[in-house]
Amino acid sequence: MTAPTPLIAGNWKMNGSLAAMAEARAVAAGVSGGPARVAICPPATLIPAMSAALAGSAVLVGGQDCHFETSGAFTGDISAGMLAEAGARLVILGHSERRAGHGETDALVARKAVAALRAGLEPIVCVGETLEQRKAGDALSVVTAQVRGSLPRELERRAYSVAYEPVWAIGTGLTPTTPEIEEVHAAIRAVLVDLFGAGEGASTPILYGGSVKPTNAAEILHAAEVGGALVGGASLKADDFLGIVRGL
Repeated sequence: MTAPTPLIAGNWKMNGSLAAMAEARAVAAGVSGGPARVAICPPATLIPAMSAALAGSAVLVGGQDCHFETSGAFTGDISAGMLAEAGARLVILGHSERRAGHGETDALVARKAVAALRAGLEPIVCVGETLEQRKAGDALSVVTAQVRGSLPRELERRAYSVAYEPVWAIGTGLTPTTPEIEEVHAAIRAVLVDLFGAGEGASTPILYGGSVKPTNAAEILHAAEVGGALVGGASLKADDFLGIVRGL
């Protein structure tokens, strides 16, 4: 059984500008020889500039979404191939803000994952329950169903990760308890092993996301089956993001 290589990925969401490349360079300067891979996923318009700013560093660049088609009449969308050409190496898919705000289903996320693989991008597939679902006792069934529905068979023997982001914790300052995180991550791990076998299913990183901060990063990142973090607001400032990376 191979232990997953941790991944700490920053999701800038709809934030940032060319001036923010200074923060990205500061992250790169602070990352050297640690146990985790580190990535920043800025808005698509900033990917070329960030790729140039981080050239030669250990920090990877990712996108925040892609279309499932390679090209076509999809105004305002961007394909996985376009992200790769711009300099992206990873892509976030199925984030709760896409699922809730754009009606994305598990099946659509799975199609996007296939498109990402076709373009040579590493998918970060997001799953997570709402507060109402957790209060109803449905967190595990909701999340495991999302994992099964969002991960296509084409991921077999390919690099990817799953990010557990409880919807009620994103941007709220709230976080689940460590036992709650471990319970969901263990359930996700069981599904991955069932889908892809004991070897591959055990080596896929399961990231945690949802109000990760320098003050709680170490506890979260050392919880069982937590293989990294998908970081939102705290990734916009180099000092905060590096504080999370150092939590490993």
